[in-house]
Amino acid sequence: MQLLRLADLNRQNQNTFNKGSIVTIGNFDGMHLGHQHILSTIKQLAKASNMLSCVICFEPQPKEFFMKQNAPKRISPFRDKMLAFKQAGIDTVLSLNFNQKLAELSAQDFIDEILLKGLNAKTVVIGDDFRFGKNREGDYTLLQQQSTKGNFTVQNTNPYLIDNQRVSSSHIRKLLTHGHFDEAQKFLGHPYALSGRIHHGQKNGRKLGFPTINIPIPVDVVVSGVYVVKVYLKGKVHFGVANIGIRPTFCGKLRLLETYIFNFDHDLYGQYVTIEFLKFIRGEKKFENFNALVAQIQSDKKTAEDWITNNITWIRS
Repeated sequence: MQLLRLADLNRQNQNTFNKGSIVTIGNFDGMHLGHQHILSTIKQLAKASNMLSCVICFEPQPKEFFMKQNAPKRISPFRDKMLAFKQAGIDTVLSLNFNQKLAELSAQDFIDEILLKGLNAKTVVIGDDFRFGKNREGDYTLLQQQSTKGNFTVQNTNPYLIDNQRVSSSHIRKLLTHGHFDEAQKFLGHPYALSGRIHHGQKNGRKLGFPTINIPIPVDVVVSGVYVVKVYLKGKVHFGVANIGIRPTFCGKLRLLETYIFNFDHDLYGQYVTIEFLKFIRGEKKFENFNALVAQIQSDKKTAEDWITNNITWIRS
């Protein structure tokens, strides 16, 4: 999979998209079943026409640019989204920096400069509620109106339903916020997890008797607090308890996913790990002293171990 930025696109060899591309556009937060359906569609069209499948996404997401700290929390960070595109077999991802200049780009210029001139789009597949361009003036109708002039076709996907419920990032976000991971998986099509490279931390967990693996989380994600987790590491599966947040007892500011793996203590710095969320235990809070924190961690560990024991049959599947 090739990851492009707008500057790369402007410098790109014209032969890259000489045969044309099949394009879809969106945030694709969480990569749920509706997203997967759209990606499958552009892959099939691209293969049938011997063209490249291409996804256009935005970083930051438009609502994050306009709403700042009031924007909906992410389901997945950028890296996890890119991994999902790669696993889906997408040829090219164009990640556009959503800044003031892009926010002021008209829908017509978006079509002319990015879809046609940049990507040589021959088919554009979009969700039924997709909007683009300045003031959200672009939609399926505008694309359809411009298709003859631009020599491309447009496909509008219908809502993807499960049990008569529309599959959407907003609905999944609500489920994850309330710890309903089983229900969320039904709409995601996969367990909810976060992944990343293990970094050095301040070694606070080790000092407290609970060494953790630490993954920086660069965006404000929908999960926060303490959870029972399943850990995928170097081809093996482990269980543990994780805290995701800013560690207020240590006056932390950067968001970190700290995971204590049961019966495991090895040097893993630099390794990639995936943390699957199984059960919410409690919210993150600030403790008066380290003794109180240690007592709570011991309680969290027991809560997690008891839950795993009672649910070991299905969580191992």
